[in-house]
Amino acid sequence: MSVDVEVRDRIATVVLNRPEVMNSYDRQMREAVYALWERLCTDDEIHAAIITGAGGKAFCTGSDLKNSMPPQESYAQLLLGNGDPGGILHGFGTDKPIICAINGYALGGGLELALACDIRIASENAVMGLTEARVASVPGSGGVQRLPRTVPRSDAMLMLLTGDKIDAAEALRMGLVSKVVPQAELMPTARAIAERIVANGPLAVRAIKRLVVRGQDMPLDHALEVDKYMLGLLRDTEDRLEGRRAFKEKRKPVYRGR
Repeated sequence: MSVDVEVRDRIATVVLNRPEVMNSYDRQMREAVYALWERLCTDDEIHAAIITGAGGKAFCTGSDLKNSMPPQESYAQLLLGNGDPGGILHGFGTDKPIICAINGYALGGGLELALACDIRIASENAVMGLTEARVASVPGSGGVQRLPRTVPRSDAMLMLLTGDKIDAAEALRMGLVSKVVPQAELMPTARAIAERIVANGPLAVRAIKRLVVRGQDMPLDHALEVDKYMLGLLRDTEDRLEGRRAFKEKRKPVYRGR
């Protein structure tokens, strides 16, 4: 399989598995990723996900240009009809937290996938870049918009306009990733973060992510009002009451997502 998924203890570990081509994606892999996005949204056994790449050289280097033939359909048919829209992030969107473990190269669509995740950590050998300008193109899966929303504008423009690659240390400096760890510690670190997340109230975790994502496009006063409504929705849930009981009784809470 080009995308492997293992679910254990409410955490899905997703491995992009085409190491022979640096985990670049062809049509088959895109279709597997589309199915993954749907599963993340609908599978109640999954509360968080970790995405990484197979092998030690690359997370994902975007589209496999050697094995991606131009589509036969018109762009209008692909965009407005029922065809394959082409972008690996088509259909992406879930309130469940997604951690990206960047092991090696994350270029083009690979970095765009990482940017769409909620938390990014990198191995010391990671290299990142949106290099599309070098081949007279633009990042087509959200990189142009997400990168300046993630790092300072000047850093984003430097990367986008030059197509330069950066190493893990520079990514950490500009805030593109939260942590840089030795490669052997990458997945254990990602797993530890995911375990801390799924130990929390699942409805609260999803509410927080939704508020952050949607609040970015709202005026502050409007976003603060939405926060109040979400707090009201959660106020009388069983989980919120269980959290308070567990705190009082000095034990771990048992959350049920209701």
